[in-house]
Amino acid sequence: MDQVIRSNSIRATGPVPSSNGHGLLPAETPLDMPTQPLHLPQAAHRGRDRLTWPRALLVALASIAVAAFAHLLYQVLSVVQLTVLQGVFLVLCTMCFAWIALGTSSAVLGFFSFRQGRDVAEFDAMAVDGVRTALLFPVYQEDTARIAATVECIAQELVALGAEKRFDMFVLSDSRLGDIKARELRAVRFLRRRLRNACPIYYRCRAQNVGKKAGNIADWVQRFGGAYESFIILDADSIMSGGLLVHLQSLMATQPKAGLIQTVPRLVGAETLFARLQQFAVSFYGPLVAAGFAAWYQHSGNYWGHNAIVRTRAFADAAGLPSIPGRPPLGGHVLSHDFVEAAYLRRAGWRVSMRPDLLGSYEGCPPTLIDVAVRDRRWAQGNVQHLRIVGTRGLPWLSRMHLGMGAYAYFSSALWALSLLVGVILSLQSAYTLPVYFPDAKTLFPIWPVIDPTKAFYLFLVTLAVLLLPKVFGIIVAVMRPATAAPRPGVATLLAGCLVEMLFSILIAPILMLTQTRAIFEILTGKDSGWSAQRRDGDEPDLLSLLQFHAGHLAVGIALTIVCLLASTYVAAWMGPIVVGLLLSVGISYVTSKTAPGWLAKVLATPEDMKPPAIVAAVAAIHPDWRALLTRSRSTLPA
Repeated sequence: MDQVIRSNSIRATGPVPSSNGHGLLPAETPLDMPTQPLHLPQAAHRGRDRLTWPRALLVALASIAVAAFAHLLYQVLSVVQLTVLQGVFLVLCTMCFAWIALGTSSAVLGFFSFRQGRDVAEFDAMAVDGVRTALLFPVYQEDTARIAATVECIAQELVALGAEKRFDMFVLSDSRLGDIKARELRAVRFLRRRLRNACPIYYRCRAQNVGKKAGNIADWVQRFGGAYESFIILDADSIMSGGLLVHLQSLMATQPKAGLIQTVPRLVGAETLFARLQQFAVSFYGPLVAAGFAAWYQHSGNYWGHNAIVRTRAFADAAGLPSIPGRPPLGGHVLSHDFVEAAYLRRAGWRVSMRPDLLGSYEGCPPTLIDVAVRDRRWAQGNVQHLRIVGTRGLPWLSRMHLGMGAYAYFSSALWALSLLVGVILSLQSAYTLPVYFPDAKTLFPIWPVIDPTKAFYLFLVTLAVLLLPKVFGIIVAVMRPATAAPRPGVATLLAGCLVEMLFSILIAPILMLTQTRAIFEILTGKDSGWSAQRRDGDEPDLLSLLQFHAGHLAVGIALTIVCLLASTYVAAWMGPIVVGLLLSVGISYVTSKTAPGWLAKVLATPEDMKPPAIVAAVAAIHPDWRALLTRSRSTLPA
């Protein structure tokens, strides 16, 4: 198989014959991609971020909400005198609420910036002279049939648009298993035969997967990047329409300061109940949240690692990732590379923008709760690793904010778990500790621990409103959208779907809280997640696997139930959603891992379910054919 390129100082000196032994690579056009320093000299960084009015409004809204929450909680706790433990509870709860307030404030911005019918479905397919773009499919022991079906359908759409000669496709394999590599090689040869070389398709498999996905892309840039003005990365479950690809190419060619343009993929292909819940939430709440992000990101956006177009020379010049000093999990190769690559592009002065208005970008979603947890463990490590980068010299402040938010998303789960623990201790203290009515100091009035129940109830309602506001806005936008823009369920069906999604979200939230808290603990104690292949579909988990995975959730749920009942029935009722979610974790995981029944599939239907996009339907239609073709013995294959 092809060998990995280890040099970081390859010079673009013209085409070089490919060393690939299968004849499935073009002539090499090397491009220098130097490793960037963690700290950039003051004179070298050119990216600057200004405090524009959307950013100022975001900060103001979030700050006001957090200040109001902290003040009201203080009034709830300090009816007489705030104790040390109550002070800790106040701080932890406020830190948790700050994360919620930031997300809701962003959704508010999205609601008021969202214009009906704003999605761009028709694209300008006008050719841009001399521009070539590579479509990169980095794979690591994935479903080869799915990749082949996606490549074939995208190529056919590009041919129909007359744009096939402006795009080259590369399947960049990091697979380790011999049978998978053989299947990938066979799939590419079949693709070339079926498409009759109408759209160039190439295959490269690295001998060593140094740097994981980031190293895979860097290797391609160093060897072949000199021939392409831009490249678009698609994950193994990504699909992008030919029209969108052509439009992105045109945008990149006509915006010379653009370094990266990120689309917002819609989730498709869900079969299990868990996947349908994710798909419903992203379909109806996601566009609003994405619009809010775009409103304050502006040209200082983030990158999600796929379904985005990147300017090749900008990426090569600015985004060569360094190794972080030390050993994994906090050192070594940058695991969540996309955030850092976006930050480095901004540091070099390139624009990084998000375009939630562009249709034609799709991806799949993990089928079960266990699959999400496995993926989340790697993401948690990568995002915590960003804390080693967030303070480095030269990064614009919004890039630091993106890196910090990614890490805080996981630490907030640990903070939530700690706040619940402190709250339970406070309840036990109130139930079993004799109050000190008269302390040693002289006082005219007795002092005892008191919580204002009326204000506590008001605080609960306010917190609930802030939590649900993005969902309410998302449904309003969905209902107000013209029926001609996209098919949507009736209002009653949509509201029923919202109730189902919210119910499962409430039950699943404490499970993910403990899972992410454990991940943070493991990372801080030095346990590396590794890099395993992602399971995108497959069989339902067996009962033993479910019991093993959820044993900790069950144990914590039982312990919490006992402690809360010892404190009081009111505490048990208050903690009910947390406790029920943990006690039912095995059942929830089992039920959501099964194919959604017909009535639930209807209630959770999205516009993409009701009227599948042409490219998505085409991939789904030929995927079984490719699977059958690639599993047949060689003696029965077509000549």
